[in-house]
Amino acid sequence: MKRALVTGGCGFIGSHLAKSLLEKGWIVDIVDNMSNGRLENLGSINARVILSSGLIKPLKEFWSKKHESGREENCILIIQDDFSSPEMLEYIKADSYDIIFHQAALPSVEFSVQNPSLTTFENISKTVSLFEAAAGHVERIVFASSSAVYGNTTTFPTAESDIKNPLSPYAWQKLAIENYAKLACNLYDIDIVCLRYFNVFGPGQTGSSPYSTAIAAWCHATKEGIPLRSDGDGYQSRDMCYIDNIVHANILAATSDQSRYGGFKGNCYNIGTGKSISNKKIIDYFRANYDVAVRNAPERPGDVKHTRADIENAEYDFGYSPVVDFWEGLVKTTNWWEI
Repeated sequence: MKRALVTGGCGFIGSHLAKSLLEKGWIVDIVDNMSNGRLENLGSINARVILSSGLIKPLKEFWSKKHESGREENCILIIQDDFSSPEMLEYIKADSYDIIFHQAALPSVEFSVQNPSLTTFENISKTVSLFEAAAGHVERIVFASSSAVYGNTTTFPTAESDIKNPLSPYAWQKLAIENYAKLACNLYDIDIVCLRYFNVFGPGQTGSSPYSTAIAAWCHATKEGIPLRSDGDGYQSRDMCYIDNIVHANILAATSDQSRYGGFKGNCYNIGTGKSISNKKIIDYFRANYDVAVRNAPERPGDVKHTRADIENAEYDFGYSPVVDFWEGLVKTTNWWEI
């Protein structure tokens, strides 16, 4: 039975991942400072919430007196704290987990442009401290990177070896951690795999925050009777990846036997669908199916024009392929919004 820590596990991606791991029989802890996470994302699953990572050990000692596994059956422990707090890092050093899924970040491109020093500290310094604590104490870290590292590439589909040209502090921060992951795997007793998520969407993604993606924002606007915002000319295209595909890729990467290669060694993999769709086509779908208005807005600084993933390496190395296509995922998402 694998023991997992999901950082940012009350966020959109992390909560879907944590629930899936629990369903598959994993022992799951979440650590989330709740800056962008919500307990509601986890639904009605059995969960115990504690407000400090310093309480993990006494709680699990209490559980061990009642349960052979040292915890309540099918129960996620939610630790409302920073993943880089001293107590959390010490608990990681105590060989508490087999796998860490590092999903936590300040993820907004726009916010990173406005707050470069703050987001650099949050997304780089804290992650390095997590990797340092995990060295010699976990089997593998699955790191959530981003297709934003490529910038405005002109090669489609984009392969992992293509030129990296980040256009925002957020994108540069993800690339910096990818580079550090390779270094850490060479210097320390640690195995890290980096997954470059393309544009993720699905149920549970909020549409009214600075971190909202286009589809979530358009679903929210449709439900609230607000005009849909279209940035630039609307012909930007994205490899839109439904959340189930991201969860599938994380679990495959975590459980893949890479012993013949000596581990992943910081390797990076695109996680998308291999197809792209324009913002205009998606907005046309909303216009055709709902009574909506559209307002035009300038392009956002730091945004890329097009994305489309080459997913061949992920397929070859750990068997990833999309399990839900875009239009099926969009229907699932709009149904969840009840619009």
